[in-house]
Amino acid sequence: MEIGYARVSRGDHQDLTAQLNALAAAGCDPVFCEEASGGQGDRLQLARAIAALNPGDVFVVWKLDRLSRSLRDLLFTLEAITAAGAGFRSLTEAVDTTTAAGRLMTQTLGAFAEFERAMIRERTMNGLAHARSAGRLLGRRPSLTAPQRAEIIAKAEAGQGSPSQLASLFRVSRSTVQRVLREHRNQVSA
Repeated sequence: MEIGYARVSRGDHQDLTAQLNALAAAGCDPVFCEEASGGQGDRLQLARAIAALNPGDVFVVWKLDRLSRSLRDLLFTLEAITAAGAGFRSLTEAVDTTTAAGRLMTQTLGAFAEFERAMIRERTMNGLAHARSAGRLLGRRPSLTAPQRAEIIAKAEAGQGSPSQLASLFRVSRSTVQRVLREHRNQVSA
């Protein structure tokens, strides 16, 4: 029996259709579908798919990165598939662990996938460091300007509104007003 596994990342508005079509064309039944990050270790549908394997079955994915984003996780998953007495096949990369060459190719592809992810992470961190050193502010813009923060503090100290009223007046959350007041109190007491 060929058991399929299809995954898209959560929140990326990806579609499973291409994966499901390819897995159906490969004769997979059942197909376990999941919306989760490939780096997430506790994927429920992946665990169910592996638990459904019997000796002689083949675990099939559309593409290797649908199964895992790291070599360590990939090898752990392949070990679980092998322990069930099943094989593994990736349709896109034409990897099939029922052969020695397929096992070698899977480990090689996993190593390249992990290397690529590490390089992307390194480039991102270098880009962020460069932006910081150039004086760019990163992250979300503050919801309040310095004059607005000062006005909130002045009104609160003068008793001209509760945090909820001030939040409504400045169109921010009550917790934002409370944080402004807490930071002010901490600066005054320091």
